[in-house]
Amino acid sequence: MKQNKKLKRVIFTILVVCIIFIQFCNAQMVEIPLYSDNSLINKDNKSENRIYNPAGELTHISAVAVPRLLVYRPDSSCGTGIIICPGGGYSNLNVENTRFVANRLSRLGITVFVLVYRLPADISTSDKSTASLQDVQAAFRLVRSRAEEWGLSPDKIGLWGSSAGGHLAAMAATHYSISYVSGADTSGLRPDFLVLTFPVVSFRPGLVHKGSMKNLLGENPDEQQIAYYSPDEWVNTRTPATFLVHANDDKSVSACNSIRFYEALKKAGVPAELHIYEKGGHGFGIAPDVSDSWMSQLEIWLRSRSLINKKTGEQ
Repeated sequence: MKQNKKLKRVIFTILVVCIIFIQFCNAQMVEIPLYSDNSLINKDNKSENRIYNPAGELTHISAVAVPRLLVYRPDSSCGTGIIICPGGGYSNLNVENTRFVANRLSRLGITVFVLVYRLPADISTSDKSTASLQDVQAAFRLVRSRAEEWGLSPDKIGLWGSSAGGHLAAMAATHYSISYVSGADTSGLRPDFLVLTFPVVSFRPGLVHKGSMKNLLGENPDEQQIAYYSPDEWVNTRTPATFLVHANDDKSVSACNSIRFYEALKKAGVPAELHIYEKGGHGFGIAPDVSDSWMSQLEIWLRSRSLINKKTGEQ
């Protein structure tokens, strides 16, 4: 009996230590609005829809009213910043996966900006297909304007997208010469590097994620829209160096999307790295059996491009 009580005390102590350790390791997050005025706030939504897990952590957001950045700052910045576009089929934002990624990247010295962008499914105005792109571009303008304050190098601001967020990121990385806000400057909109995890990159038959395309372009997009919103068809020599990861058994978004984008990058002579895992399904960002592998590979890629500090002993 005494041994059981002693064991319970030991287990309890270990749990408390683990919780404190996790809290210590996780970066502190603050929210910053994207726009200083109300011109691009979604007035159709009076309140956001938020879903929390049993631990009280925010997992999903929809009906975004105020586009903003969730900023995770590391204890010591390595000078690199990454803007993350969460996935969710252009109908909601999966911020659970991005929280895991943000905390992992922060421990590498990276400043992470999770973009809470307006969703076309919630917008009734004529700009529903470009509202998310407006928000990505606003995020780049904001981050670059405050780069010195956050200890960031102006040539080390990257973009990350997962699933439909990968589509948004790929669009922003291939259409940066166009401002989606009328009259706004286009300088500084090109990402310095790109990370795509199980992304949607084509709206062509056999590759398209129908839910994402429907939410973005409606029931019957024409050929011109399909071509414009297939970012693999807009890759050129100026497209940023890209790291791609996908699972071969992804039943939501075919791995052929990542392969198609990689082939386009290779044809254009853009540095690229592609990892296709046999298993993992869709949205495996927080699955430890897969994430430990691909995140380690990503760290190697980031170090090779001098985007994070080298480990002690590395040349």
